[in-house]
Amino acid sequence: MRIVLVGPPGAGKGTQAAFLAKNLSIPHISTGDLFRANISQGTDLGKQAKAYMDAGDLVPDEVTIGMAKDRMEQPDAVSGFLLDGFPRNVSQAEALDVMLQAEGMKLDAVLDLEVEEDEVVKRIAGRRICRNDSSHVFHVTYAPPKAEGVCDTCGGELYQRGDDSEATVRNRLEVYHTQTEPIIDYYKAQGLLVTIPALGEVADVTKRAMDALKK
Repeated sequence: MRIVLVGPPGAGKGTQAAFLAKNLSIPHISTGDLFRANISQGTDLGKQAKAYMDAGDLVPDEVTIGMAKDRMEQPDAVSGFLLDGFPRNVSQAEALDVMLQAEGMKLDAVLDLEVEEDEVVKRIAGRRICRNDSSHVFHVTYAPPKAEGVCDTCGGELYQRGDDSEATVRNRLEVYHTQTEPIIDYYKAQGLLVTIPALGEVADVTKRAMDALKK
């Protein structure tokens, strides 16, 4: 299957993508991983992306599209893939359609993880990270530490990252509404959109998505 996963920041795309890709035996292709891999390997596209990023500029669509094209042409993606973070706007969605059509392929579904905006803010702004080890993550509501502000694992100080503040989260949501949300209507017009309520346990959301794909 060839699937695109969309949804606002904090919807759980990364978590769901990993589970769905495993259940469907297809590679999980995320924009973040593509950038990191191309930059660390020193590819031409990676060098271009790094130059823009170092200058504080947005990486142009053509660079992101080039990375995605290279990855989708790898042997493990021949029978399908799950895209997470790409396409990010309508121009990228149109480019993806052209790429697939050139290979005689098409998308099977676009899964939209639906979460209320206030819930997104609550999820992200409530995160607390250990200063000693960033893999130790807590949440003031959903996974609180035993002692406030103290990591259960190592006793390190817990803090809120700057990009997890409510003001920053709401700004990220505004960017999502402006740049990415239009692809939902784009794919709805193609009859590909499947809306998945993303509240509840991770396993429950995964089951909803798998059940929807079977239909």
